[in-house]
Amino acid sequence: MEDSISVVSSVSSDIRQFFLLRQDVTFLNHGSFGACPRPVFEEYGRWQREIEEQPVEFLARRSPALLLESRRVLGDYIGADAANIVYAINATVGVNIVARSLNLGPGDDVLATDHEYGACEKAWLFITGRNGARYRKVRIPVPVTTHEDIVERIFSQVTPATKVLFFSHITAPTALTFPVAEICRRARELGIMTLVDGAHVPGQLPLDLHEIGADFYVGNLHKWLCAPKGAAFLYARPGVHSLLDPLVVSWGWDSATPDDARFIDYLQSLGTNDISAPLTVPAAIRFQQEHGWDKVRSRCHQIVRRARPEIASVFGAEPVSPDSDEWYMQMAAFLLPEGLDGVELQRRLYDEHRVEIPVFSWNGRQTIRISVQGYNSWKDVERLLAAGRMVLAGM
Repeated sequence: MEDSISVVSSVSSDIRQFFLLRQDVTFLNHGSFGACPRPVFEEYGRWQREIEEQPVEFLARRSPALLLESRRVLGDYIGADAANIVYAINATVGVNIVARSLNLGPGDDVLATDHEYGACEKAWLFITGRNGARYRKVRIPVPVTTHEDIVERIFSQVTPATKVLFFSHITAPTALTFPVAEICRRARELGIMTLVDGAHVPGQLPLDLHEIGADFYVGNLHKWLCAPKGAAFLYARPGVHSLLDPLVVSWGWDSATPDDARFIDYLQSLGTNDISAPLTVPAAIRFQQEHGWDKVRSRCHQIVRRARPEIASVFGAEPVSPDSDEWYMQMAAFLLPEGLDGVELQRRLYDEHRVEIPVFSWNGRQTIRISVQGYNSWKDVERLLAAGRMVLAGM
């Protein structure tokens, strides 16, 4: 194990040079906002400069073709046709587009799990509160046991009123990988629509949207794919495009384009808009391909796997899943002991030791979540563990 970790450390050192992250911070929170490598960030700046050199030429004449080519590259990467993808600022915006568009009303249910991202949950609660539908959560207790158990727990709560299933591919507060393809398959057999929150998936797990079979899927590209902030996507399978309304009504609405192309016009035409981030997505994909990211991900998983028992021991915490890549890849979460002030723990880890790691409130408990990206090494975990010992000794 030590030899493999030394290899990981040397590789992470090579990768670290490409990132703009501060040297005085132990950054173990890539999952929240990501981090953009220098070559990708430079491409981002190049696009911004090109826009300013001739804004009318770029935005009025060239942008549709440029965005189409970017979506084609993204589509090849995520297993989807470019005609079924539209760029969004972030995954939460994509969830809002779908939630606001579906024709739900009194007597209809949106069924979710109790592991969903808070901002998306708020979107559903806001919208169902206005249209009279109901947002229900299925309890998925931790530590989880099997994927089959999750599927059965979800479908045991399905009723004739259930019109939409909303669930994460990788959960935010608990960093669990859910069996999305099987959930989508079962839902399709019952005539229930599916919206998958894949905010943490592109760049962390291989993704094939054709195989998953969701009606709608949203993903962030600024997180694990390391694209600039403002790059995310909404996928809609063929046949459901017409269900979606524009979140912002602009020039694309009521366009003269054929029905099968109106999906793009409705959701992509937002008026004056900086499209540099989505245009940089091919550069982010290329960067990871050139640096052997499949191996990078595997090495990151090795670090997380080795860190799990150490973190559990130092913080008196409980891992939320079995030790298997079926459940986690580059992120892992732990239940903190009841009575421990997680907010104060997070604050002191950063303020006193410059260790950036998040703590979440979840179901009346608090979780701590580690994210390991290619620029991290085992030394970062050691700094976390040492800082944790010192902080806990004074709490």
